[in-house]
This record gives sequence, structure tokens and C-alpha cells, in this order.
Amino acid sequence: MDFELSDEQKLFRSTLRDFVHKEIDPVAAEWERTGRYPTEIVATMRSLGLFGLTVPEEYGGLAVDMVSFALVFEEISRGWMGVAGILGSHSLACWMIARHGTEEQRAHYLPRLAAGEWRSGIALTEPDAGTDLQGIRTTARREGDTYVVDGAKTWITNARHANVLPVLVKTDPSAVPAHRGMSVLLIDTDTPGFEVLRDLPKLGYKGTESCELLLTGVRVPADQLLGGVEGVGMKQALSGLETGRINVAARAVGVAQRAYDEALAYARQREAFGQPISSFQAIQLKLADMAANLQAARLMVYWAASRADAGKRVDMESGMAKLLASETALTNSLDAMRIHGGYGYSQEFVVERLYRDAPLMAIGEGTNDILRTVIAKSLVAGVEAIGG
Repeated sequence: MDFELSDEQKLFRSTLRDFVHKEIDPVAAEWERTGRYPTEIVATMRSLGLFGLTVPEEYGGLAVDMVSFALVFEEISRGWMGVAGILGSHSLACWMIARHGTEEQRAHYLPRLAAGEWRSGIALTEPDAGTDLQGIRTTARREGDTYVVDGAKTWITNARHANVLPVLVKTDPSAVPAHRGMSVLLIDTDTPGFEVLRDLPKLGYKGTESCELLLTGVRVPADQLLGGVEGVGMKQALSGLETGRINVAARAVGVAQRAYDEALAYARQREAFGQPISSFQAIQLKLADMAANLQAARLMVYWAASRADAGKRVDMESGMAKLLASETALTNSLDAMRIHGGYGYSQEFVVERLYRDAPLMAIGEGTNDILRTVIAKSLVAGVEAIGG
């Protein structure tokens, strides 16, 4: 069993670390605090080809393996998790179009999305439907060769910068069960009736916008129905969320790693009672737990990613990875703050931002409590024999 990255993956990680060190670390604290959009960082990510992570090579993408995909989000999140969010939703949209789109849809959208010329996200959540996606109220009524869409979406990442959004709708609101009447439409954001109402104020996850959308009589050509088939939107969205959870889990590992790095460095240089606080057993116990949990979470993420690379269905594996990694990000960021003492509460130290960013990963892409039920149902159904 090989737990080592390949030489190509190590080189890719080195490139990512150099990018983060030169372009994200020097500006993250100020830009996060002032709400400045990271335009220059986005431009560099475009030049590195990172907007094409999940786009097949024939459409101009990188088509990276899923372990390398995880490395992108881990490394960028060590610098600034909000920037990773810009790539996360975009990559998920690209994956859905590449996996489920018609040839015409792939040819039209993917080359521009891969180049970063166009941007995307994914519009699933609504004000009254987040975890329970079958409860969405956005409808798409067929009128000849057009769908007329009415509804609202919320917490939509990249909404202001997106050119196209996959939007989950109900094409048959009377269907039982409800998921059989759900579809995904690829909606161009310059379509009349498509409106970004506002950016939601957030505790953390700054640098990228999270928006409320209103769709009023939005007329969408029928050929922009993802895959050209009605009634499979829920299946398309859930398959995408498997990849999305690897992305979120990797982000959590990045936050947990940075929290550990900051705590260890501070413990070595901070003195109390005439000695570094790293010599105190209470601090050592925290550092040991942080390091052990971090490595376990990282290996869980790479395991889920490698299973996806092997062509396996990974809803359980990605759920486990996201659960463990996000809980580790929460505990590591809190312990880093405790090790810093009063300074950990100051905006002059990065651990304060990590503490605000970490909770998102326990909520986004399926809350951890919901993922526990997903994992349990898979185990009870005998989907995977844990421990052989």
C-alpha cells in the first residue's frame, strides 16, 4: 500500500505552494479584512490553468486526478480558504457539465470555462431548502422550445462573477417522489429575469461572494437542459457533490494544517516562566492531538480521492473524509487560538481567521450530521466492508 504522492503530484504541489507563498500569503489578511476581491489572484489561477481542473483535455482542461484535485484545495486553503472557494464551485459545475452534459453543451461551455474566460458555480440551495433539496420551490415550466424559470436561490458562490450556472429546478412539481421531477438547467446569467439580489454577510469564507438570486420569468432554451433529459437533476447534483465533498474536505485539511503550523511556531517562540511554552505538557498534548488528527484527516481525503480515481462511487468515502477533516479543522483552529492565548483573538494573527473559516466546512456540501446518516446507511446496506 503506497501512501506517497507521485513525483508528478509532488511537483504540482510545489508549484501550488510557490503560488500561495508569493501571491496569497502577503495579501490574505488585509484583503480578507477589507473585503477586497482577489482579482489578481484569480488572474494567476487562470494562467495556471486551475479553472480547468475537472475539464477533459480535449476541451482545454487539465483533467487532473482526484488526489491532485485535493492538493489544489488543501494548498490554497493553507493560504486563504476563501480563494479556494472561487475554484470549488466552478470546478463542480465543470465536472457536472463534463460528466452529464450533451456533446453540444460540453463543446459550448467547457473550453471557455477551462480557460477561465467564463466562470461558474452551482445553484442548488434555496431559502427553505438546503439539506433537503427535494424541497426546492424553483420551477421550470416548458413552453415550446423554452423553459420559463421562477424561484430563488441562496448561498450561491461565484454568482456575481458567473457567466453560466447549473440551476436545480422542478420541471414536474407534482412528481412522487419529488426527485423524479427535478432537473438541472444551464442558465446564462445575462438572461433577462436573472438577478443577483445581494451578497450575504458572513462570519468567514470571505474573498468570494455568496449571493441570493431571484429568477423571475427567466426564459431558458430547452437545449440547455443538462444532458437533455428531464427528471435526473437530483441524481446529477448528488453525483457532483461526491466530488464537491472531496474539495471541501481538502479545504478543511488546509485550514487544519495552517492552524497546526501557526500553533507549533508560536509555541516554540513564545516564552512564559522563563521557557518556551512548547516545553509545557499541556501545550504538548494539544500539539500532539492536532498533528495526529491532521494526518488522519489528510490520509482520509487522499483515500477518498484515490477511490474516485479508481472509478468507484465515493459518496460514503467522500462523506467520511469531509466529516473527519472538517471536525479536525474546527478543533485545530480552536486549539491554535488557545495556544496563542490573547493573541489568538487578535486580527493581527492568522489563527483568528482560521477559527472563522473552519465552521463552513462542517456545514457546506452537506452538514456533518447529515453525512453521518449517509455513511451509516451505506454501512447498513453493506456498500463497503470497513476493515475488510
